[in-house]
Amino acid sequence: MTGEGAVFRPRLQRHSESEAADEGVRRGNAYGHGLLPCAKTFRRAGVPWLATAHPSDALSLRQAGDTGRLLAWLWAPGDPFEEAVAADVDISVSDLHQLSEVVGAARRVGRPARVHLEFDTGMARGGSARGQWGALADAMVRARAAGSVVVAGLWSHLAMAHAPDHPSVAEQCAQFSRALALTAGVGIQGAVRHLAASAANAALPDTRLDAVRTGSALYGLSSSHLRFAPPHCATRGALTFRSRLCGVKQLPAGGAVGYGLTYRSGTRTTLGLVPVGYADGLPWRASNGAEVWAAGRRRPVVGAISMDQLVIDLHGDHPPSGSDVIVFGPGTQGEPTLGEWAQAAGTTPYELICQISPSLPRHHTPPLPAVSR
Repeated sequence: MTGEGAVFRPRLQRHSESEAADEGVRRGNAYGHGLLPCAKTFRRAGVPWLATAHPSDALSLRQAGDTGRLLAWLWAPGDPFEEAVAADVDISVSDLHQLSEVVGAARRVGRPARVHLEFDTGMARGGSARGQWGALADAMVRARAAGSVVVAGLWSHLAMAHAPDHPSVAEQCAQFSRALALTAGVGIQGAVRHLAASAANAALPDTRLDAVRTGSALYGLSSSHLRFAPPHCATRGALTFRSRLCGVKQLPAGGAVGYGLTYRSGTRTTLGLVPVGYADGLPWRASNGAEVWAAGRRRPVVGAISMDQLVIDLHGDHPPSGSDVIVFGPGTQGEPTLGEWAQAAGTTPYELICQISPSLPRHHTPPLPAVSR
């Protein structure tokens, strides 16, 4: 989904580690997978909460008929606070100015706003600074007493959850515990506490608290980034990027390919033209480094990736025009994975997947049955 996204699983009655509530995070057009179809899939699977970074995404879900719990956490002055309150979208608040906007919106709409207070435990991104947390909590208590807000959540975000032994993890957890103690001391009780995102959910079970913001793991993007891989967090990519050959031609030995003539063949070969390029989200930096799957085997991308096309070396084979090409997929039949393309481009899978053009058609298939454990 656009912006950033997640799945919330509030688990207010925690009986075992496996019962952390999921909050589905819908970010970057659901990490390139498509906002609305993914949201519907997660709701059908029983996910009670969805979260987006931008309020426009949460409002889009409401307009599409989603009636479950929604959280939007990235707000700027002048954003549609009134529309969010009216649509029963939870709003993340990090400072007194934001709280003032939320309270004003709630008064104009005539119903209390559901608020999640974000505390900056050390990532220095969103969230209230430590020195302002007490004043923000006090202001929340006053706004609650006036009937303007409901304190629905308390949350923060870990910077190094993918490396659970990093000293910042323990420090951030300690900071969050102190922040929770302060809010409890002024009478804020019963709010959903959420700290863990995908990496922490896999590697740091003590951080799951009442809910986990599962984002990238929903799409099979997380476990490769952990410094260790617990047995339960093996994932498989959910997206397959497909195209077709639109032409096959001969290239003589010594022939060059593409803008800048950055590739020159050492032998006579055949080339295939694939009609996708960097306008579709494939990184130019992967030129002469990435591979695709075509005619039953991997084929290297040769020459510079163009705006709307790329060239592959078919090693003398002559598959017909129109033959399927898998640019990347889960790797189950030997095709390159998203991670391999990201490595060829010198970037992260998250950046690459979010750059896939929204204009490309997306075909959604039913999810595979859950694997019993």
